[in-house]
Amino acid sequence: MLQIQEWVPVEEARRLILREFHPLPPESVPLSQALGRILAEDVQAEVDLPPFPNSAMDGYAVRAEDVRTASRERPVRLRVRGEAAAGRPFPSGVEPGTAVRIATGALLPSGADAVIPVEDTDDAGGPGRPLPPEIAVFRPAQPGQFIRPAGEDVARGTVALERGTILTPGALALLAALGRLEVPVHRRPRVAVLAIGDELIEPGRPLPPGCIYETNRTALAAQAVEAGAEPLLLGIARDDPEDLQRLLDEAAAHHPDLILSSAGASVGAYDWVKEVVQRHGELRLWKVRIRPGKPFAFGHYRGIPFFGLPGNPVSAMITFDQFVRPVLRRMGGHPRWERPRIPVRLAEPISSDGRETYFRARIFYEDGQFWARLSGLQGSHILSAMARANGLVILPEGVPALPAGATAMAEVWVDLQDLMSASGTP
Repeated sequence: MLQIQEWVPVEEARRLILREFHPLPPESVPLSQALGRILAEDVQAEVDLPPFPNSAMDGYAVRAEDVRTASRERPVRLRVRGEAAAGRPFPSGVEPGTAVRIATGALLPSGADAVIPVEDTDDAGGPGRPLPPEIAVFRPAQPGQFIRPAGEDVARGTVALERGTILTPGALALLAALGRLEVPVHRRPRVAVLAIGDELIEPGRPLPPGCIYETNRTALAAQAVEAGAEPLLLGIARDDPEDLQRLLDEAAAHHPDLILSSAGASVGAYDWVKEVVQRHGELRLWKVRIRPGKPFAFGHYRGIPFFGLPGNPVSAMITFDQFVRPVLRRMGGHPRWERPRIPVRLAEPISSDGRETYFRARIFYEDGQFWARLSGLQGSHILSAMARANGLVILPEGVPALPAGATAMAEVWVDLQDLMSASGTP
């Protein structure tokens, strides 16, 4: 049995955990379900994009040689042979002294090497207009003018999108343009989420004396979704080792990629996580030097990675963010698991007990720099401060305090441009 590592610094704990995880195998999903997923393999173009030379303008397909002397004073007149519309190519070609009316996106007829915009002819334009027998051209054209060559965007046989690409709407549009119905992506991690505690009551039910509504499964499931995972919400285990094992076994029966519990990972008389997990598994980490969130466990239950988070809701959410979210991002194939960190000036002093501490804060932009102000009281049970926060200010291990005006690092949960556009004290 591996020795349990206890009272581990935050960075060391994260490193020990992350080294056990790798991106999940690929699965093929329809493009309609691939937004935000991570490409698991290079996508090679099987066709040119565009697949054929086509017109970039509504106008006339011509031979550039025929109109090289055209001007408004001395227009060149060309006989119109026919019309090429998008999806309805002209069946013949452009001969010397002739033109073919062409719509944007239509296949360029053979023989043509330029397109004259309709505005540079005597054609009045407009929908439903009849095909004129001839046109007057007022401007010369260079070969290739207003023509989109085949393969200009993506050439057949080249890599259109690389493995590790986050599939944005633009990436999905490119795949559709290349004729792909499905795309190989890393499978989303499946996370079984359960809670522990005699005092916990499902929201919506009457609240007996001494009880509280269970919130951690809601919060952790939302964090799992935000990290790209699929949560599986299980029940509430009582403060009893047999009931906890029953719920852990139920979680294992679903074959998730992770099991996540909250509460029961401390050293109280009713904290059974350590004993129960070790009956059918092992613990690798027990307690981390983080505030809030010291009661933290990591190991395996029946061969499935297990995270035991604190019971206090803020502690559970912050330890999820620091230790579980990086794992889920890595399993989902994301190229980066870190949140953005920026230097901020403190609008008020902060202090702690020497552990690496994460303060819920409102980060704002003022006078050309980022500032941070605490978003409320910092107790590990104060959810209102978590709800108001848009990031975390980090006080490093071994630093007991920082005064107002000092610079600290902050982990940002929102877009920096949004912060800058909403400048001013919150």
